[in-house]
Amino acid sequence: MNTLQAIVLAIIEGITEFLPVSSTGHMIIASSFYGIAQDDFTKLFTIVIQLGAILSVVILYFKRFFQSFDFYFKLLVAFIPAVVLGLLLSDFIDGLLENPVTVAVSLLIGGIILLKVDDWFNKPETAETSQEITYSQAIKIGLFQCLAMIPGVSRSGASIVGGMSQKLSRTSAAEFSFFLAVPTMFGATAKKCYDYYKAGFELSQDHINLLIIGNIVAFIVALLAIKTFIGFLTKNGFKVFGYYRIAAGIILLIIHYCIHPLTII
Repeated sequence: MNTLQAIVLAIIEGITEFLPVSSTGHMIIASSFYGIAQDDFTKLFTIVIQLGAILSVVILYFKRFFQSFDFYFKLLVAFIPAVVLGLLLSDFIDGLLENPVTVAVSLLIGGIILLKVDDWFNKPETAETSQEITYSQAIKIGLFQCLAMIPGVSRSGASIVGGMSQKLSRTSAAEFSFFLAVPTMFGATAKKCYDYYKAGFELSQDHINLLIIGNIVAFIVALLAIKTFIGFLTKNGFKVFGYYRIAAGIILLIIHYCIHPLTII
C-alpha cells in the first residue's frame, strides 16, 4: 500500500462509515481494484482507521457522552450481541470478507430495503433524543447491528433501521447508531490488532506512518460526513441511499462476472 492508496481508503472510510452504504464493502471494492486487498496490512489498515472515524463521533457529540451512566449501560446492552456473535463467528466472517460477490448482493438487498424503510417505519421527526431509548430497544438495535457482520450490509444502516423499527425517529435512530459505533468499532479494532499481534505480524515504520495518515484523513472526512448526513436524512429519508446501493451492487456484479473477476484471496 502506498500513501495515495491509504488516503483514498481513508476518505472512503470517513464518508461511508456513518452512511447506510457499507464502509467495509466499499473498502473491499476499492482495495480489490488496487490489487492490495489480499495484503495483511491492508486488512489491518481498513479496521484500524475506524478509530479516526469514531473519534469524530466523540468530538461532535462530546456532551452527550457525559450525560448519564444510564447512557453507557444502554450502549453496553446494545453492544453485547456484536461481541458474542463476533467471537463465535469470527472465522466465518473473515471468509465473507474475502468475497466481493457477497458485498454486491448485500448492497442490492440493502438498497431495496432502504427504498421501503421510510414507508414501513414512518415516524415524524421530533425533539426526541437517544436518551429516551429503553433497554429493550437498545438490545433489539444491537441485534440488528449484527447483520452488518455480512460485508455490504452496513453497520450504520442496520442499526438505524433497527432503531426505526423500535419507533425511533430517523434522527434519533441515526444518532444512537453513531454512539453505538464507538464501542463496536473500538472493540473490533482491538480484537483485530490482538489477532495480528498473536500471529506475529510486525508493523514497519512505513506501516505506522500510513496508519497515522489514514486515521487523520478518516477523522476529518467523517466529521463532515456526519454533519451532512443528519441534515440530509432528516429532510429526505433513505431512498437516495437505496438507489445508490442498488446501482453499486449491479455495477459490481457486472464488473465481476462480465468484465474482470474481482479476487481478494
